[in-house]
Amino acid sequence: MRDLLRFAAQRSMLPRFRALADADIEMKGKDDPVTVVDREIEAFLGDALEKLAPGVAVVGEEAAAADESVLDRLSQACWIIDPLDGTANFTAGKEPFGIIVALADAGEAVAGWLYDPIRARLCHTKRGEGAFVDGRRIEARTTGETSPVAAISRMFLTDEERALVDARLADHYRLVEIPRCAAEQYPRLALGENDVSSFKRSLPWDHAAGVLWLNEAGGKAARLDGTAYRVDAHDRMGLVGASSPAIWDAFVERALN
Repeated sequence: MRDLLRFAAQRSMLPRFRALADADIEMKGKDDPVTVVDREIEAFLGDALEKLAPGVAVVGEEAAAADESVLDRLSQACWIIDPLDGTANFTAGKEPFGIIVALADAGEAVAGWLYDPIRARLCHTKRGEGAFVDGRRIEARTTGETSPVAAISRMFLTDEERALVDARLADHYRLVEIPRCAAEQYPRLALGENDVSSFKRSLPWDHAAGVLWLNEAGGKAARLDGTAYRVDAHDRMGLVGASSPAIWDAFVERALN
């Protein structure tokens, strides 16, 4: 998988970083760009993965945006592709951005890959076999700060929800912004940079691989009610990831009470 992701990034992504033409960018919605890079990499990886595992469906972010019926495949064996995670960063000419691929079956992720093309860093996992960074098995670690570092996604929150974040959490955590790139946020939770992060939206191409990887590393990622994340229940709101189960428990208790 590393070679496949590296090739995709070197062929389509890195040559266009800070070199996109206006015609290379479209808007799917407010503050939601899509580029020629997204489409090229999704097409390339989709074809390659279909050949690698004939009969396994492919769910790509851009294919799903064009045709919602693609989401029906999430309950079967399928590859889930985010061809350019962090597109808004990429179009602005800044890091981080990456490629995310997950393999799921019956609504649950069974393997995942998060690739950072700038660092050539690959985080990968297979259910029950641990979490790895560039082939080295890792265990999630906290930042060790007195006030745990909480990266909060405020983008899709209402004004009332933002006020609740400040009222319930600001006294207990050092609040920081998310990087707008799940391929970077999940590694931050396991590698000692952030302690906890919350997400209002939980689309499968953003979260399937990272949730599995963080849990396999010994951290915890789950719905606010403690239930496991499922790729075919992407319309449910509320997902929290943390560097340890204890930090997850404390954060959710404060967030909900």
